[in-house]
Amino acid sequence: MSLTNCRFYEEKYPEVDSFVMVNVKQIAEMGAYVKLLEYDNIDGMILLSELSRRRIRSIQKLIRIGRNEVVIVLRVDKEKGYIDLSKRRVSPEDVIKCEERYNKSKAVHSIMRHVAEATQTPLETLYETIGWPLNQKYGHAHDAFKISITNPSVWDEITFTSDAVKSEIQQYIGSKLTPHPTKVRADIEVTCFGYDGIDAVKDALRTAEEQNTADNQIKVKLVAPPLYVLASQCLDKTAGVKGLEEAIERITERIQKNGGNCTVKMAPKAVTEQDDAILQELMEKRERENQQVSGDEDSESDDE
Repeated sequence: MSLTNCRFYEEKYPEVDSFVMVNVKQIAEMGAYVKLLEYDNIDGMILLSELSRRRIRSIQKLIRIGRNEVVIVLRVDKEKGYIDLSKRRVSPEDVIKCEERYNKSKAVHSIMRHVAEATQTPLETLYETIGWPLNQKYGHAHDAFKISITNPSVWDEITFTSDAVKSEIQQYIGSKLTPHPTKVRADIEVTCFGYDGIDAVKDALRTAEEQNTADNQIKVKLVAPPLYVLASQCLDKTAGVKGLEEAIERITERIQKNGGNCTVKMAPKAVTEQDDAILQELMEKRERENQQVSGDEDSESDDE
């Protein structure tokens, strides 16, 4: 048994009518020769007539060597090792589902290969004792791995070949699959030129933090009036963006009641460390400018 090679699933061959991810290796007159990536690179073929529903003018525009493609299994001859595949019978929805499953399986495979090499355990043994049983119970081993981070009972029914394997896979999953917080941010300008304008702006901005939860904490930062930043760290990017959008709605509603206005300068989005660094630099620049203005005023009064 190999330390690095093994099919992703318990079945040695895919079932007819199932969708699989293949890599195109060669294009010939009869069609395209491919490798089934999830089944230890066994050979398959997409017949020319199964490449497209339309008339084929250029096969190179339909399929290219080296590219991954989602195809459906038409026939499997286990004795001769022939697998006939079709590209033209695959819908966009099928592609999305297959790509999602393949990416999860690839992530599991990466973890299993690491454990195999770290513990000198054959990869197929790890799949037989860990990967395939978890596929059966949880639908996919990747889902089980993620659950195990907060619920170690996932491992109760697994028979590990050694304590070293158990320790290695738990530690590696913890480092690889533990979700990391995402930073989301929005830039807004809030103005109010009424008699109590400053207080109205402060009151409106306070509404941003009214519905903070333990998982989603929105903070308001001043760049320089009237520019403010709404920022949040959360595990779910979609929920974080939605939280900022709702906060902007609350701010807008409150400031408009007091005769002011809220303008979105940058819509809520996930930001990188580089974006944060640029914002920090801008805030420091504005702060220095304010200090210089204050200093100038002092020197003018001294001259008088």
